[in-house]
Amino acid sequence: MAPAIDAPALGSGLGYRPQFRADLFAHREQIDFIEIIADHYLDASREKLDELKLLKAHFPLVAHGLDLSIGSAEGLDSRNLDKIAALIERIDPPWWSDHLCFTRAGGVSIGHLASLPYTQETIDVVARNVEAVRRRIRTPLILENITTVVRIPGGEMDEAEFLSRTLEATGCGWLCDVANMHVNASNFGGDLDATFERWPWDRLVQIHYAGGRERNGMLIDSHDAATSDAVWTLFDRIVARAPVKAVILERDENIPPFGELLDEAARARSTLTEAGRWP
Repeated sequence: MAPAIDAPALGSGLGYRPQFRADLFAHREQIDFIEIIADHYLDASREKLDELKLLKAHFPLVAHGLDLSIGSAEGLDSRNLDKIAALIERIDPPWWSDHLCFTRAGGVSIGHLASLPYTQETIDVVARNVEAVRRRIRTPLILENITTVVRIPGGEMDEAEFLSRTLEATGCGWLCDVANMHVNASNFGGDLDATFERWPWDRLVQIHYAGGRERNGMLIDSHDAATSDAVWTLFDRIVARAPVKAVILERDENIPPFGELLDEAARARSTLTEAGRWP
């Protein structure tokens, strides 16, 4: 089967956060590439544009969006899409990503990543919106699975089937968030061993991994701790199974000494190398 997109392998990288910019440049030979948060550069100050130029000069870049709202039934915000298109043209990444969710309803931003109903109607909406994106942005879009707080009633399929059928309908690649898979399975009683082969591994392009915490008996994808053993075990299994081109460590809160982030990135790179995904 043909790969999801024709793009180079990028290796093991970090989600860029300004808090560790100095450490990043002091250890740039230990990081293969960087993922920027697209939304941080859409209405950017001169200082942020200079930062972006500096990052591009020293690292391969990919962009990760937060507010595309690819599942919005009323369609996409054209002004927001124009800004994303300008950013993608500026940094020229091999691909860019956003979440398989909605963040806007009735023209209003709801402020979080909201789960979509697992229905054919939803898949049709996403496919129409992806076509609108492609008319504006030629760079391939890949879609990320999200965590859910509640499952929307009326679903016609489970998450694995919904994701597989959505990626097939849109032609998009997959950004597999391994932590999100683990969190959803743990919180909703899913069996990843039983469903593992039903996920769209042939569409996999990139991986996110991260650590979180437990609250009131629920796992939270909080990006504020080291990656757990359970997530690493799933990560290793996925890399051995699927043609992943790049992996990113996400850390947003409780930023540790930079050496700890480098250790996680090195551990991920070792798995890529052992599986033949990286030199």
